[in-house]
Amino acid sequence: MAGFAIRYVGGPTAVIGIGGLRLLVDPTFDGPGEYPIGDRALVKTGGPALGPDEVGAVDAVLLSHDQHPDNLDTLGRSVLTAAPLVLSTASARERIGDPVRTLPNWDEVEVPRHDGGGVLRVTGVPAQHGPDGTDHLTGEVTGFVLAGDGLPTVYVSGDNASLDVVQRIADRVTVDIAVLFAGGARTPLLGDAYLTLPSAGAAEAAAILGARHVVPLHFEQWEHFSQGADTLVAAFREAGLAERLHLPKPGDLIEL
Repeated sequence: MAGFAIRYVGGPTAVIGIGGLRLLVDPTFDGPGEYPIGDRALVKTGGPALGPDEVGAVDAVLLSHDQHPDNLDTLGRSVLTAAPLVLSTASARERIGDPVRTLPNWDEVEVPRHDGGGVLRVTGVPAQHGPDGTDHLTGEVTGFVLAGDGLPTVYVSGDNASLDVVQRIADRVTVDIAVLFAGGARTPLLGDAYLTLPSAGAAEAAAILGARHVVPLHFEQWEHFSQGADTLVAAFREAGLAERLHLPKPGDLIEL
């Protein structure tokens, strides 16, 4: 089976290498500070390990959603304009226009690979950015599954807080590598409810998926994360899944 690599930039942002392709996840490159959203603000506490120029050219952007500045910021938006393909939600397409392309749940796009192996299939999968019944408050989000001949099957969760959603994906897809947005995000919008998986939820998601490898993203660098690296390590150890966890630091390259 061909390899997989992921370079962690910070927050939700990473560059995935698979099938000779480079895929940028949720581009955020702005520095620390307050980022208004409605009548509130999200506070970023750390900057990216790499800037857009250091990341370089990519073959596609996987944009889980555009409506929150911790998943797409000002510099991130400028990166979209240079990308040959941006896959995201219908809402993102309506708000941004070109070059965003809507990828509905369970539809797929084929991206020609650079390794001579044919195509990479990118499938849109459900994501739920909070408890049941809160989509009208948090907005539309999508996840992604990457697959191809001779490649590992990779699930990129996006901002998903629902284990029921994870189960629905596991019922249809055998996942080798799970890239899980963790951190247990909480904001005044929904009080104590989680907007993304907490650490124990990420470990449970890994078990549900049966993934051999798990790479967390979006678990640090923002004040609204209620959990982080230490709780991820503890949760995976308690679940007996410590060997599956690959916990990156900003700038790290993980090769699987």
